[in-house]
Formats: sequence, C-alpha cells, structure tokens
Amino acid sequence: MTDSGLFVSLDGPGAVGKSTTLEELDRLLRSEGRLVFRTCEPTGSSLGQFTRASAAFLSGHALACLVAANRYEHIENELRPMRDAGFTVISDRYLASSLVLQRLDGVAEQYLLDLNREIMLPDLAVILTAEPAVIADRLAKRGVRHRFHHDPDAPSREVGLYAEAAHTLMGMGVQVLVLDSTTTAPKDVARRIADALPPPGGTVAPVPQDDDPTVTP
Repeated sequence: MTDSGLFVSLDGPGAVGKSTTLEELDRLLRSEGRLVFRTCEPTGSSLGQFTRASAAFLSGHALACLVAANRYEHIENELRPMRDAGFTVISDRYLASSLVLQRLDGVAEQYLLDLNREIMLPDLAVILTAEPAVIADRLAKRGVRHRFHHDPDAPSREVGLYAEAAHTLMGMGVQVLVLDSTTTAPKDVARRIADALPPPGGTVAPVPQDDDPTVTP
C-alpha cells in the first residue's frame, strides 16, 4: 500500500523568486528520494488555458469564479490523485493567490472563501514575500507581466494582502510558512521549505506562529 503524499502550495507576489525556488525545491526533494509532482494554477488544461487568457479581459467576480472552477478541476484531475499516489505535490499558486489577486480586483474575501469552501487544503502553504521596493525593482528589470503591476503601489498592496492571506489560512487550520526572499537565495529558501516537510508518509508538524505570521529571512 502506498503512503499518502503531501500537498504543498507556493504563493507570493510577482518577482519574489517563486519559479527559481520551485526549481531548487524540486531538485532538493528528488535528491532526498521523494516522488515529486509539480503543477500550477491556472493549469495546463483547456479550462486552465482559457482562465489564463481571460485574465487579460475578465475581472472581478467573473474571473474569480473562473479561477475557482479551474481549481476544482485541478483538485479532481491532478492534486488529489497524485497526492494519494504518494507524491509530494507542489503547486505554483493556489488559494493564497486568489485571496490576493482577486481582492486586488475588488472581490471581497468572504466571497472568495465561499467559492473555495470545498477545495482540498494544502498540508503546507508556503508564502514568499520580499520588501516592496525590491519587488518593484525586480519587476522593472523583468518587465510588466500582469495588469496589476501597472500600478506603482501594487508591490506594497500585494505584500500586505499576502500577510492577511496567511492569517486567513491559519484560521482555516492550514500550516503556513512565510519566508522572506529579499536577501535569501532561492536554494536557501528551498532548503527551509524542505526542512518543514516530514519524511514521506508523515504529517506536517505545526509551524510555530504568533499572532502575526512568522516571516523567516
């Protein structure tokens, strides 16, 4: 009988180093002998591709519903089957991103929570953050890839909303790990995430938290 795997989500503002961290985390976990399945939202399905393309012309409640629909499809077709098959499943973006990006689009948090009421919660939700000025500088160097980033205040707003999302997830019983990538190399961030995971077949131990999510440099 195969031990059930783990589901880890990775979220954060644009330009905090999610992609590079994911590459390092994938390499590290595989070197430890884990079965790793990487995925993302929106997904690569027809619905996911439509959702990604629609973000350019849809907004508000319509886009929030589309994102949630793709998430339920994601859970049914990938997340739950792969986790139950013993894989450590890592998703680039999940619920925390909805609680930030759709709120930036004017959708109330409670509406988003209602839409996502029956989703599969992650065993560990990792939120990467960084100093807003550093994020703004990285965005300027790589170029704008999202309509929100035309707003010069977007980095500060995203960082603040991700902190609120961490609180919300903790209130739902999710283990949350907040890591600051301002001066920390992606390989070191990946190491911190890997250290927070139990051996295959185990369960995630509670991440110590005060009233505010712990931001680990």
